[in-house]
Amino acid sequence: MEQQTGQACIICGQEKEEGIVIVSHFICEDCESEMVRTEAEDAKYRFFIGRMKKINLQKNA
Repeated sequence: MEQQTGQACIICGQEKEEGIVIVSHFICEDCESEMVRTEAEDAKYRFFIGRMKKINLQKNA
């Protein structure tokens, strides 16, 4: 059996190995790159904001 070392990204939900951790929540390298390049006018911007709010809600619970 193979052991998985990745973590589930809070943005895309996929298991990845490379990324960042913010307040114990993992964001994969692909989503991080896409978020940085996304303009505020882009529809995907609101999607990213909604996912990032999970960090704040769980932290203050």
